Amino acid sequence: MKTILSQLNIKAQNSGTSTGSNWLASNANLFASYSPVDGKLIADVKESSLENYEEVIKKSQEAYDVWKFWPAPKRGEIVKQIGQELTAHKSMLGKLIAYEMGKSLQEGYGEVQEMIDICDFAVGLSRQLHGLTMHSERPEHRMYEQWHPLGIVGIISSFNFPAAVWSWNTMLAWVCGNVCVWKPSEKTPLTAIACQKIIGNVFAANEVPEGVSCLITGGRELGECLSKDTRVPLISATGSTRMGKEVAVKVAGRLGKTLLELGGNNAVIVSKDADLDIAITGVVFGAVGTAGQRCTSVRRLIIHESIYEKFTSRLISAYAHLKIGDPLLESNHVGTLIDQDAVKNYCNALEAIEQQGGKFLVKGGVLEGKAYQSGCYVKPCIVAVSGNLPIVMHETFAPILYVMKYKTIQDAISLQNAVPQGLSSAIMSLNLREVELFLSSKGSDCGIANVNIGTSGAEIGGAFGGEKETGGGRESGSDAWKAYMRRQTCTINYGEKLPLAQGINFNI
Repeated sequence: MKTILSQLNIKAQNSGTSTGSNWLASNANLFASYSPVDGKLIADVKESSLENYEEVIKKSQEAYDVWKFWPAPKRGEIVKQIGQELTAHKSMLGKLIAYEMGKSLQEGYGEVQEMIDICDFAVGLSRQLHGLTMHSERPEHRMYEQWHPLGIVGIISSFNFPAAVWSWNTMLAWVCGNVCVWKPSEKTPLTAIACQKIIGNVFAANEVPEGVSCLITGGRELGECLSKDTRVPLISATGSTRMGKEVAVKVAGRLGKTLLELGGNNAVIVSKDADLDIAITGVVFGAVGTAGQRCTSVRRLIIHESIYEKFTSRLISAYAHLKIGDPLLESNHVGTLIDQDAVKNYCNALEAIEQQGGKFLVKGGVLEGKAYQSGCYVKPCIVAVSGNLPIVMHETFAPILYVMKYKTIQDAISLQNAVPQGLSSAIMSLNLREVELFLSSKGSDCGIANVNIGTSGAEIGGAFGGEKETGGGRESGSDAWKAYMRRQTCTINYGEKLPLAQGINFNI
């Protein structure tokens, strides 16, 4: 790991504030990043001071006044080069992500690949920021829509995808002509610093204005600064529903814009007409991948009563073959929770399950021993419940899977939609009528609805996000770029008279 840190230019003590190529000194606190893999200190980071914050915002404003006039395809060329640099650093950055966050090495590599893919998407988008043209009701008039950048985009990201979600926002925001200020999770600052250094090298080589890509690190106070700042028209925040509600109130109080990606409580419906081999694979990966710390993780499994015993038996068998351990070993399926607070939340959930009458089909618990010395390794567990108990309605960011029975497809959809969150959903079925009902307005109320795949593992080409307490935001593909721009309707009169709309006469 020391070699990887050195190659990524991560030092024993790092500045956590950058305006691109420049790294700023700070008189604020020093905080440490410990790996949940082995509990060891990776490196220290100087958090951003309020003075640093002001300097970053000022530099961002100056950069925006230049960057917005670069042609969009030229901005796309910069993003293309970033994708190439990420490709060159994929192995090293993927290992750092796995070590600092605790996800499996394959998932670490996958996260970097997701960043590369969104760069490709954004490059193409840089030549397709299309508006519409409309026929005017007035003679010799032309109407059309165009899109302009917003300015500074503030990005508050979570620990579970310490780089990918930032890239979803940033690459699109950049090709749209915005500049970005990134406040990563204080639990994974080194991944953010590594990304910023990779970006900074590309920007310096292309004489991109200092301030187009800015980084601030630290705790909640910095996120509040961004949320309250009228100079930051858009805040994109990824995290818990609790956090999102606080951000939404602060930004709404100044009539700013928000893009919120918050909690998920995702269900998979397993029909009696399902392909059970596909269903097992999709459910198990969705439930234990990233140790259940994805917003799209499978939390609830709704199984038709006629196959309930058969399917849960196969599920229990699959869990018995899971390998839990050092995520840097590719033979292991499950890594760690992020820290001791996450372990405590997991243990509290296990207690609540027992109190509320849940039955453990696969018991959970914290793993002990030399191989698990960080104390962040836990057992994925399966719990049989009758409907949505109070604990089931709550999202626990850990590998806990609740299983329940249903009689009719309408009952299953009602169980799925009964929770406050509305991110991802899936049905495993070869029955066309069930599938179409699930995808209809009478079906899933989530932002993502999948058929014969699990709830996690979204592709970058589709808009990502959810409804209800998930926040309503959309990131990544499709027309998500519009969130980073403002729409302008233009009408041109090229005639010699001034007719008014709606046939109004106004003679003077």
